[in-house]
Amino acid sequence: MIFDFRLKVFYIVAQKLSFTRAANELFITQPAVTKHIKELEHQLNLQLFKRNGNTIALTTAGKVLLQYTERIFHIYTELETELAQLNNIEAGTVHIGSSTTVAQTILPRLLALFKQTYPSVSFTFIQGNTDYITQQILDEKIDIAIVEGAAHYPQIAYTPFAKDEIVLVTRANNQLAKKAEISPKQLLNISLVLREAGSGTLDVIFNALSKTQINPKDLQIEIQLESSIAIKEYLMHSETATFLSIQSVTSELKYNELAVIEIKGLEIFRTFEFIQLQGKYTKLTELFKRFCTANYNLK
Repeated sequence: MIFDFRLKVFYIVAQKLSFTRAANELFITQPAVTKHIKELEHQLNLQLFKRNGNTIALTTAGKVLLQYTERIFHIYTELETELAQLNNIEAGTVHIGSSTTVAQTILPRLLALFKQTYPSVSFTFIQGNTDYITQQILDEKIDIAIVEGAAHYPQIAYTPFAKDEIVLVTRANNQLAKKAEISPKQLLNISLVLREAGSGTLDVIFNALSKTQINPKDLQIEIQLESSIAIKEYLMHSETATFLSIQSVTSELKYNELAVIEIKGLEIFRTFEFIQLQGKYTKLTELFKRFCTANYNLK
């Protein structure tokens, strides 16, 4: 996408209202995010964010810039579409896959937009846990996929797509929800419902916990289920807690059905990645990658 990178930094910060989360999503450091915002504010001679301790909010000028930034990015997307069509990338079939979390939280909207933009392009789609989807790529049954927490294979090319945060959540009226923060050791006393073996999400969680001297074998795992939807439903009818993508619980948090429990000294971030066989690139797979990257943050 052709754009002023500072404008993209502003857009992501405005969406997340967090310099830290914006830095993780943009694959740059937090000081770099701050530098870009300060340069933009200096260029415009306007303050874009109100800072109050660790929280930020958009100023009136920031809200106006956000409205125009959304319109600018949509125009950029239309421009890319027009230029792509000049290269005759407008027909054919691409076989797409994704791990479960991505399939449930990110891809439905992107696939719908992709089909609207390129009506002559057909696609097939499958989902499964990361191990399953990776094997589908290795067996050449799908062309491209988006997964998380993938073990790296030399036959596969990995391209970063987006950053995601995993948080500990519980039912909002659960006694656990009254604890705004717990220590990593207190986690050992909580009954958990987690994803199944082979899940990229589970791998990321266990790796993060290991760094805080928590052995996954010591966790009280009540049950393991195969999707975030099943886990959330179980959570609503139990006294358990779980680790889920923040993107998969936005609605439940908004309507006060679930609550986040902070774990002192522990932040869990993971990278969603495009995967495809080394050297097996087509115009359609590259078009799909560019389209997803350009439209991921456009709501």
